[in-house]
Amino acid sequence: MTALDMLATRLPQPSSAWGQWVARAAWRLAEWRDARQTRRALSRLSAHELDDIGLTRADLDNLGRFRR
Repeated sequence: MTALDMLATRLPQPSSAWGQWVARAAWRLAEWRDARQTRRALSRLSAHELDDIGLTRADLDNLGRFRR
């Protein structure tokens, strides 16, 4: 869990459209950063280690892509 995730659970939801846009942008930035860190950590594993967890190098490109 990122610090932003923990902070977001404690802050009230913004009521203005601008505040909601900023909150969504911050949330997406945190998601992107988490996905990037995951891809980076997995890319450091050997092919054998990736196979042990059921992944291939090609799978790493699709991890954490935005679907919204």
